[in-house]
Amino acid sequence: MGAGKWIGGILGWVTLGPIGALLGILAGSVIEGAMEAGRMISGEASGSGRTFSSGGTGRSYSAAEQRNSFLVSLLVLASAVIKADGLTHPKEIELVKDFIRRSFGEASVAEAMRILDRLNTQQVNIYEVGEQIASYMNYSQRLQLFHFLVQIATADGSFDKNEKSVLEAIARAIHLSPSDAASVIAMFYKDTESAYAVLEISPSATDDEVKTAYRRMAMKNHPDKVATLGPDVQKAAEEKFRKIQEAYETIKKERGIN
Repeated sequence: MGAGKWIGGILGWVTLGPIGALLGILAGSVIEGAMEAGRMISGEASGSGRTFSSGGTGRSYSAAEQRNSFLVSLLVLASAVIKADGLTHPKEIELVKDFIRRSFGEASVAEAMRILDRLNTQQVNIYEVGEQIASYMNYSQRLQLFHFLVQIATADGSFDKNEKSVLEAIARAIHLSPSDAASVIAMFYKDTESAYAVLEISPSATDDEVKTAYRRMAMKNHPDKVATLGPDVQKAAEEKFRKIQEAYETIKKERGIN
């Protein structure tokens, strides 16, 4: 299955701005044609490079377009994470492959890897791409995207200072709060100190503050908030939700909270 079948035909807002420019360079004329159609539909002049919210264009995007746009955003930012330490780890690539496989089937993996390979030879401007993502994705979707990226960075067992620096830059670029970014990163550590960071509180918090923080984080990260991105993304969000529950249980056990 070619890129035009599984990406180009049902792309949404990623056909615009810096992400669209990257796709136009990397994926060839098939996607360029699909992107041009997307620009015509959305009222975007070809080559202008401007980005708008869906409200600004007067166009609403279907669930399929939202889902595919999420996936392409993941590929673009994953390339920045994978290149951060100067090495390409097989486990990082396999994690991306697995997500593509679950989302679109085995036939789509080779095309996605071709795009990722070419992205890995390009310089991705995290802040330009991030600004576009922040304009079109809701906050919960951006949190889930960031969770995937941290998962990729830790696929080889840990992440070094360069990977962490890139992740922090991405978090700023997609307009995540520092506390939310730190919370997601802390989910990949298993200790009591990290459990507090997951709930975005300090160890000095009262028991009532711990309970309030858990309810707040559970609401913010509920899997239903990314339901439009498809069952596989929602399932991944359930994993993130479980990590919040595990952090709460860790703190409860340490404090003897019933």
